[in-house]
Amino acid sequence: MKRTLTVFLLLLMPGLALAQTADSYFQPVDYRGAFGGGNWLEGWTALAEKGYLPSTTSGTTVVDVTDASIEAGQDVVWTANNIYRLNGVVFVEDGASLTIEPGTTVWGKAGQGNDASALVVARGGKLYAEGTALNPITFTADGDDGTLTYQDRGLWGGVVMLGYATTNNQPDGTKQVEGINEIAGDGDDRATYGGTDDNDSSGILRYVSIRHTGINMGDQAGNEIQGLTLGGVGRGTVIEYVESFASADDGFEWFGGTVDAKYLVSAFNEDDSYDWDEGFRGRGQFWFAIQATDVGGRVAEMDGATGNEFFEPYAKPILSNVTYLGTADGFTAGDGAEMLMFRDNTGGEYHNSIFQDYDAASGGLAITVEDIDNSGSKPADSRQRLESGDLTLANNLWFGFAAGNTVATIAPQDFVQTMLGANNNEIADPQFRGVDRDDPDGTLDPRPAAGSPAWTGAVALEDGFFSPVDYRGAFGTSNWLEGWSALHSMGYLAPTTTGTTVVEVTDASINAGETVVWTPDNIYRLNGVVFVEDGATLMIEAGTTVWGVAGQGNAASALVVTRGGKIYAEGTPS
Repeated sequence: MKRTLTVFLLLLMPGLALAQTADSYFQPVDYRGAFGGGNWLEGWTALAEKGYLPSTTSGTTVVDVTDASIEAGQDVVWTANNIYRLNGVVFVEDGASLTIEPGTTVWGKAGQGNDASALVVARGGKLYAEGTALNPITFTADGDDGTLTYQDRGLWGGVVMLGYATTNNQPDGTKQVEGINEIAGDGDDRATYGGTDDNDSSGILRYVSIRHTGINMGDQAGNEIQGLTLGGVGRGTVIEYVESFASADDGFEWFGGTVDAKYLVSAFNEDDSYDWDEGFRGRGQFWFAIQATDVGGRVAEMDGATGNEFFEPYAKPILSNVTYLGTADGFTAGDGAEMLMFRDNTGGEYHNSIFQDYDAASGGLAITVEDIDNSGSKPADSRQRLESGDLTLANNLWFGFAAGNTVATIAPQDFVQTMLGANNNEIADPQFRGVDRDDPDGTLDPRPAAGSPAWTGAVALEDGFFSPVDYRGAFGTSNWLEGWSALHSMGYLAPTTTGTTVVEVTDASINAGETVVWTPDNIYRLNGVVFVEDGATLMIEAGTTVWGVAGQGNAASALVVTRGGKIYAEGTPS
């Protein structure tokens, strides 16, 4: 008897994935399988080292791109064997997608006002820019030959992503991006952001460096856009390992939206390192900021709304594990006496973070929280958000402020002092391995040294988005800036030492209660089974090699982390 097997096949268009779980542990991506546009095997695996992976070709042919190059409904791919030059504002329109391959360089043509260049992802458009740590995607100024410095700011516009997520703009939650709307024409929907879909996706940015941005856009003065401008972008968008270097305005700015982000770098920008407005409610972890000595605003300027501050949703992002390095000694900030400004009814949370170095002639404070009389045209302030529990800073380290190194001097408002004291904030030197500003000399290493208070005192957040780490600040044993950032390619980072000295390790080498650090200037050879015992910690720095002695049976070698023991082995792709 014959039996018939009927198979039903579901055919999907490229880029369309099945519905994903709502669990925030899982990154929202639009593809099936382990790989999208980037090959994350590069740089760190035996497959890469032994030559199994293909090499990436660097482009030399310049391809000019105009707004007519990407039309609605098109799927456009930019490859690493070309350099793409933006001529004016180029929109990825509703229904279009732009895929940029790892290792691709994009130039922004010089021009001001209506002639300024920028890449704008309109609502409904998608940008898939997935680089790798060894082959990042770089947006930079036209003709950049590697000689530009941190002082070469404002040479082109920047990158703008717009989405359908909610903002607190009235009456319908939408608004147009300043400058872009003047170039596109008032009423052009491609410059509009905001809507009602907090899960909206504008695509993926991963291992992307955006450099020398912030030129004035359109007819009106003050229409600068940031290195990365995010208007109403939803949490379906993936943003990881993105750098804004030498912008003439802010490094990053959020106008409403719910997008999450990990591993951000804001370096040597002219105004604020990070800025949010209009009801931003995303989550962030592992953000790094470093300011220059020649010019700079606040490290973080946090606003609730640009109109009536009673309008909801209120701004309340949640951040953990940031490291903010402000201006160095003797520098006067451009527009603020404080590193962190909370105003216009914003809330927000900072956890497990490090704030260091803010020197301004007007005070050199750590925090100011807007406190007004709640009358007239400003009926709400951020003090109300703090007292309602919507503005909290917990389990953080503070150090190196011009105003002093006590809670009372860095945060003179008594209600702020009360909040800091109730939430385990600590004044202590985080003991960074090296801080380098301005001209690169290969000494920047924002990881905490062994024995730093950053290795203790962290309290994990009960939210699946946040990676559970036991340290404070953006860095543990690994320097994730390596390989892909301008800070790396321009020579700011301290080099990793390769070891040649062999250190013999036995089970007696790591005992209960000890914290042991293995460094890359040695090779560690396991002699038999070595236990990281209950209460012990083993920290293995990036670039370290561990050998296992050959042997079978009772003579076999292994590293075993027992219950209650901890291992921190954080390498990098390069």
